[in-house]
Amino acid sequence: MADEANRAAFIEIQGRMIELTGKFKQVQTQMRNKEGEKKRAYLTLEELRHLSDDTVTYKSIGRTFVLEPVSVLMDEQEKKLKDSEAAITALQTSKEYLEKQMAEVENNLRELLQQDPGLARQIMSMSVM
Repeated sequence: MADEANRAAFIEIQGRMIELTGKFKQVQTQMRNKEGEKKRAYLTLEELRHLSDDTVTYKSIGRTFVLEPVSVLMDEQEKKLKDSEAAITALQTSKEYLEKQMAEVENNLRELLQQDPGLARQIMSMSVM
Protein backbone atom coordinates (compact mmCIF):
# COMPACT_ATOMS: atom_id res chain seq x y z
CA MET A 1 0.00 0.00 0.00
CA ALA A 2 2.75 2.44 0.93
CA ASP A 3 4.65 1.40 -2.19
CA GLU A 4 1.68 2.33 -4.38
CA ALA A 5 1.28 5.66 -2.58
CA ASN A 6 4.98 6.41 -3.12
CA ARG A 7 4.64 5.60 -6.82
CA ALA A 8 1.67 7.94 -7.12
CA ALA A 9 3.62 10.65 -5.28
CA PHE A 10 6.59 10.13 -7.60
CA ILE A 11 4.41 10.43 -10.69
CA GLU A 12 2.85 13.62 -9.31
CA ILE A 13 6.25 15.13 -8.48
CA GLN A 14 7.60 14.11 -11.87
CA GLY A 15 4.65 15.80 -13.62
CA ARG A 16 5.17 18.96 -11.58
CA MET A 17 8.87 19.00 -12.47
CA ILE A 18 8.11 18.58 -16.18
CA GLU A 19 5.57 21.42 -15.99
CA LEU A 20 7.98 23.74 -14.16
CA THR A 21 10.82 22.93 -16.56
CA GLY A 22 8.60 23.81 -19.52
CA LYS A 23 7.57 27.10 -17.96
CA PHE A 24 11.20 27.87 -17.09
CA LYS A 25 12.33 27.30 -20.68
CA GLN A 26 9.46 29.46 -21.92
CA VAL A 27 10.49 32.32 -19.62
CA GLN A 28 14.11 32.00 -20.77
CA THR A 29 13.01 32.20 -24.41
CA GLN A 30 10.86 35.24 -23.70
CA MET A 31 13.80 36.90 -21.92
CA ARG A 32 16.06 36.27 -24.91
CA ASN A 33 13.44 37.76 -27.24
CA LYS A 34 13.02 40.84 -25.05
CA GLU A 35 16.80 41.26 -24.82
CA GLY A 36 16.93 41.23 -28.63
CA GLU A 37 14.11 43.80 -28.86
CA LYS A 38 15.88 45.97 -26.29
CA LYS A 39 19.16 45.79 -28.19
CA ARG A 40 17.50 46.64 -31.53
CA ALA A 41 15.67 49.58 -29.96
CA TYR A 42 18.88 50.84 -28.35
CA LEU A 43 20.91 50.57 -31.56
CA THR A 44 18.16 52.23 -33.62
CA LEU A 45 17.89 55.01 -31.06
CA GLU A 46 21.64 55.57 -31.14
CA GLU A 47 21.55 55.88 -34.93
CA LEU A 48 18.60 58.28 -34.78
CA ARG A 49 20.40 60.53 -32.28
CA HIS A 50 23.05 61.30 -34.88
CA LEU A 51 20.44 62.65 -37.32
CA SER A 52 19.42 66.29 -37.43
CA ASP A 53 15.78 67.22 -36.87
CA ASP A 54 15.26 68.18 -40.51
CA THR A 55 16.38 64.76 -41.84
CA VAL A 56 13.73 62.96 -43.86
CA THR A 57 12.92 59.67 -42.12
CA TYR A 58 10.43 56.93 -42.83
CA LYS A 59 8.72 54.43 -40.63
CA SER A 60 8.05 50.92 -41.91
CA ILE A 61 4.46 49.75 -41.51
CA GLY A 62 4.24 46.32 -43.05
CA ARG A 63 5.33 46.74 -46.65
CA THR A 64 4.61 50.46 -46.63
CA PHE A 65 6.87 53.33 -45.58
CA VAL A 66 5.35 56.41 -43.97
CA LEU A 67 7.11 59.77 -43.60
CA GLU A 68 7.72 60.47 -39.89
CA PRO A 69 9.75 63.15 -38.09
CA VAL A 70 12.91 61.99 -36.33
CA SER A 71 11.46 62.97 -32.94
CA VAL A 72 8.49 60.62 -33.35
CA LEU A 73 10.76 57.74 -34.30
CA MET A 74 13.01 58.46 -31.32
CA ASP A 75 10.02 58.52 -28.96
CA GLU A 76 8.84 55.17 -30.30
CA GLN A 77 12.27 53.60 -29.86
CA GLU A 78 12.59 55.00 -26.32
CA LYS A 79 9.19 53.53 -25.48
CA LYS A 80 10.21 50.13 -26.92
CA LEU A 81 13.42 50.28 -24.88
CA LYS A 82 11.57 51.06 -21.63
CA ASP A 83 8.88 48.44 -22.31
CA SER A 84 11.52 45.80 -23.00
CA GLU A 85 13.39 46.67 -19.79
CA ALA A 86 10.17 46.42 -17.77
CA ALA A 87 9.29 43.08 -19.37
CA ILE A 88 12.78 41.73 -18.69
CA THR A 89 12.49 42.74 -15.04
CA ALA A 90 9.12 40.98 -14.73
CA LEU A 91 10.45 37.89 -16.50
CA GLN A 92 13.49 37.82 -14.22
CA THR A 93 11.15 37.77 -11.22
CA SER A 94 9.20 34.91 -12.79
CA LYS A 95 12.42 33.05 -13.52
CA GLU A 96 13.59 33.36 -9.91
CA TYR A 97 10.20 32.13 -8.66
CA LEU A 98 10.31 29.13 -10.99
CA GLU A 99 13.87 28.32 -9.90
CA LYS A 100 12.70 28.25 -6.26
CA GLN A 101 9.75 26.04 -7.19
CA MET A 102 12.01 23.65 -9.09
CA ALA A 103 14.42 23.43 -6.14
CA GLU A 104 11.48 22.66 -3.85
CA VAL A 105 10.23 19.91 -6.17
CA GLU A 106 13.75 18.45 -6.39
CA ASN A 107 13.94 18.36 -2.60
CA ASN A 108 10.54 16.65 -2.43
CA LEU A 109 11.72 14.07 -4.94
CA ARG A 110 14.97 13.52 -3.05
CA GLU A 111 13.07 13.01 0.22
CA LEU A 112 10.68 10.57 -1.43
CA LEU A 113 13.54 8.52 -2.87
CA GLN A 114 15.35 8.49 0.47
CA GLN A 115 12.17 7.28 2.16
CA ASP A 116 11.65 4.42 -0.28
CA PRO A 117 14.93 2.95 -1.58
CA GLY A 118 12.94 0.29 -3.43
CA LEU A 119 11.27 2.96 -5.53
CA ALA A 120 14.66 4.49 -6.27
CA ARG A 121 15.95 1.11 -7.50
CA GLN A 122 12.86 0.67 -9.69
CA ILE A 123 13.34 4.10 -11.24
CA MET A 124 17.04 3.48 -11.86
CA SER A 125 16.27 0.15 -13.56
CA MET A 126 13.78 1.73 -15.99
CA SER A 127 15.07 2.30 -19.50
CA VAL A 128 14.94 5.80 -20.91
CA MET A 129 13.23 6.07 -24.28
